[in-house]
Amino acid sequence: MNCFLEFQNITKTFPGVKALDNVSLGASKGAVHGLVGENGAGKSTLLKILSGAYTPSEGKIVINGETKLFSKTRDAIEAGVAIIYQELNLVPEMTVAENMLLGKWPRRGVFLDRQALRERARVQIRELMEDIDPDTKVKDLPIGQRQMVEIGKALLHDAWIIAFDEPTSSLSRKETEHLFRIIRDLRARGKAILYVSHRMEEIFLLCDAVTVFRDGRKIETFETMEGITDNILIQRMVGREITDMYGYRPREKGAPLFEVNDLQGPGIREKSSLSAARGEIVGFFGLSGSGRTELMKNIFGAIEKRCGEIIVDGKPVAVKNPFSAIDHGLCLCPEDRKYEGIIAVRSLSENINISSRRHFVRLGFFLNKKCEQEGADRFIEKLHIRTPSRDQFIGNLSGGNQQKAILARWLSEKVDVFLLDEPTRGIDVGSKYEIYQIMYGLAEEGKTVIFASSSLPEVMSVADRVVVMCGGTIVGEVDRKDVSEETLLSMALPKG
Repeated sequence: MNCFLEFQNITKTFPGVKALDNVSLGASKGAVHGLVGENGAGKSTLLKILSGAYTPSEGKIVINGETKLFSKTRDAIEAGVAIIYQELNLVPEMTVAENMLLGKWPRRGVFLDRQALRERARVQIRELMEDIDPDTKVKDLPIGQRQMVEIGKALLHDAWIIAFDEPTSSLSRKETEHLFRIIRDLRARGKAILYVSHRMEEIFLLCDAVTVFRDGRKIETFETMEGITDNILIQRMVGREITDMYGYRPREKGAPLFEVNDLQGPGIREKSSLSAARGEIVGFFGLSGSGRTELMKNIFGAIEKRCGEIIVDGKPVAVKNPFSAIDHGLCLCPEDRKYEGIIAVRSLSENINISSRRHFVRLGFFLNKKCEQEGADRFIEKLHIRTPSRDQFIGNLSGGNQQKAILARWLSEKVDVFLLDEPTRGIDVGSKYEIYQIMYGLAEEGKTVIFASSSLPEVMSVADRVVVMCGGTIVGEVDRKDVSEETLLSMALPKG
């Protein structure tokens, strides 16, 4: 195969871990090459080497027959490389036009030519079939349009190699379909495209070839998708066969443990009520903007509700903020774990113990570090958190391991109601399976698990009961035995 982009024997070593081990693969113009593997398998590290954010410990990159050494991201941009990350690299306070031409602002003498800036951005926006004002600040755009700005930025920088890293993790179904049209158009224009995703359906819809990573090594490259199945890719990714990714475990339900009556607050348009029993897993489904995240935050006290009653184990409780929620046995794993769930520049141990640390203080001042470290080690082993040590910065760990660390934080507290907002967002199939097993285990211990998800297969396969939201309102619920895609979607779609 004639490859426009080649990675040749790429190795990347960090203190205590080899992130990439002698990886070689190629990508052609006019094709989409998928990269799949568990979190921490090396996919993102490879993209960061391509972007110039990292330099390889060994090996080289060859583009169109020329060896390239990128010591900084500008080198990669000038070589025609663009990376569209899951967390977009845009300047929120700048306008769409300023972001799209960042580093290439047109000038009239020594002054910025704002008219030319706007016009060039407007032409590119039109090509992307978007209706965005070039003078709008990026912070005021929904996530789907921000992603289009990032793609427009890549095209205006004359990128011939475009890599997408989990691009649909925050997009609605409509936004995802639009993104796929753009990617297919880029392929037709002869771009070489790398596509990283944990969603197998996307790999089969978009990709012409796929490379599987595991533990920093390339396991196999499939030059064609013909004859390849989900099970084949998953087995190569995790090194074992997972016949049922969801692994549902039925169980007996107990007495009602958690109730919400007539709750209303920011993002919750009408008064909402729900209840859940001990040992029950309740799934919340809704389209983007349905109010799932807002409901979770209102319950947990992360945003102040206007009215409503919360009852835990038959007793009304006053939840005014997250501190009081924890005291009353509630916890929340937020949707945006990067900004709301972890402290990236602190250790794994500190992140696990951040809530329970008060239990390890002696005489009101002295921290019992030994007890804290033993607790962290216990959960690292119990939840199979992959890390060189408890002292590793959590920001250096994969998304799946970060999510397990957040769960460990709450397992170290005396809580009975677990609120999980998109618990498997951006996580590989192996880690998803492990997180589902944790959820089933909590329910079997008599806890209540309430989770929100934008994935229909997930809520249908994991939940005992599905509650549907639309437009900031609970519009109905469906028992597991009666659930279907048609039923849930018809309830979730706005009427009229």
